[in-house]
Amino acid sequence: MNKDPDLASWLQLTLTPGLGAAAIRGLLARFGSPENVLAAPRAQRECVGGRAAAALQRGEATATAVENALRWAETPGHAVVTLADAAYPKLLLEIADPPPLLYAVGRLELLGRPALAIVGSRNATAQGMRNAEQFAQAFSASGLTIVSGLALGIDAAAHTGGLAGEASTIAVLGTGVDITYPRQNAALAARIAKSGLLLSEFALGTAGTPHNFPRRNRLISGLAQGCLVVEAALASGSLITARAAAEQGREVFAIPGSIHSPLSKGCHALIKQGAKMVESAEDVLAELNAFRRTGSASTRAAPPSPSPVPDDPLLHHMGFDPVDVDSICARSGLTAERVCADLLRLELSGRIAALPGGRYQRLN
Repeated sequence: MNKDPDLASWLQLTLTPGLGAAAIRGLLARFGSPENVLAAPRAQRECVGGRAAAALQRGEATATAVENALRWAETPGHAVVTLADAAYPKLLLEIADPPPLLYAVGRLELLGRPALAIVGSRNATAQGMRNAEQFAQAFSASGLTIVSGLALGIDAAAHTGGLAGEASTIAVLGTGVDITYPRQNAALAARIAKSGLLLSEFALGTAGTPHNFPRRNRLISGLAQGCLVVEAALASGSLITARAAAEQGREVFAIPGSIHSPLSKGCHALIKQGAKMVESAEDVLAELNAFRRTGSASTRAAPPSPSPVPDDPLLHHMGFDPVDVDSICARSGLTAERVCADLLRLELSGRIAALPGGRYQRLN
């Protein structure tokens, strides 16, 4: 195996237990390079604290871990991007806590393209999933790479929409980039590895822990010009991403929803706090007009909206909130048999979705 001594030093530094990103950046600021850090006397490395300096002195980053990472990086499509690399995302250099290195699988060039983060609930509604996918596809077709976290629900829908457009998608993981979490998204992760980019700051083999996911959220927002929240409860992790975006000086957008839905309350709270309300993809693209003027791909017009579909009388009685058969019967005056037959027809045509608990929701 052809060893890269510079990369080996970066890996040894970042794989040292007890040595966090802030300490590593402090050492690099003082000594200039990982090689100089590793060669410096322990007394000079005390600037990051005795415990971290002692860990470096003992060489707790095992040779096996470094060798494994170097071997992994030699596989086609794999890369380890350090702070010293030209491929390191410029926007991440602006955040308060940029990771010293990133593990990547897929199209590394996406790190240099304009991007929009799309996040939301893992337990999304059918309408929320549809919105996330359609908005993401429109943004991707307009030149914005979609960044999200590969979670179930809104994240998965956003990645799917991003893959359908030219600008594709980046999935920022809360695990090592060699681990797929959740397993239900394994097929989606494989598609992203082929046509998009999987990205993680965590060492290979790192399992998902509750601490990792809020930490990776700052990278989701940090990689993008703005962050769109599609659906979120008040206690949603998506609000952590939105808060990180605001702190990083990024634009924050939110799609409003039903006043009765718990998954709309987080979006409504963001709008009250100053997030921009979004009803169409153009609302976001117009706000990011500087990107549209300067980005070569962004000057392309967004895909046209589909032609309106004639309304159906039953859709009028359903409204846009989840509703059960009895409520539709009461509103419409129709029999349960007629309502069930019409609901089946509308579901087969993709205009409504069946929800748990015998409820239905209008999709368009």
